[in-house]
Amino acid sequence: MRKSKPKKRIVLPDPKYNDQLVTMFVNNLMLRGKKSKAFAIFYSAIDTVSEKTKEDGLEVWKKALANVTPAVEVKSRRIGGATFQIPSEIRAERKMSVAIKNLIKFARKRNEKKMSAKLAGEIMAAYKEEGAAFKRKQDTHRMADANKAFSHFRF
Repeated sequence: MRKSKPKKRIVLPDPKYNDQLVTMFVNNLMLRGKKSKAFAIFYSAIDTVSEKTKEDGLEVWKKALANVTPAVEVKSRRIGGATFQIPSEIRAERKMSVAIKNLIKFARKRNEKKMSAKLAGEIMAAYKEEGAAFKRKQDTHRMADANKAFSHFRF
């Protein structure tokens, strides 16, 4: 590489739960710089989850996030004239980033009226190991398993 690696930005913990992971999630949830609105959506979703499950909403969210976190992914690599899907392990930071993005992406596609209701629904589905975000993780793992014959082409 020609340039040095960029410095890691420090993510401040959120005001309510004092957790950095919550801030990372809200930063991904935020659209057009509306951070306070994103925090309001997240906190509302966590409150809804706590009411419906009768458990601590933050713990349910963390378990849901762990349930949708993939361990492996496939990367395309061109060898000879053919393109192979090569399975590879994911770095810890990328694992979390992929899990957060999938949870938010599939929450946005749900059919509830408000974003907080959509997010709460997807969190509860992921907590129960169902829903679109969990299915995405399973599909990723299945694809990596199907292509493990090409793992010797790893970079």
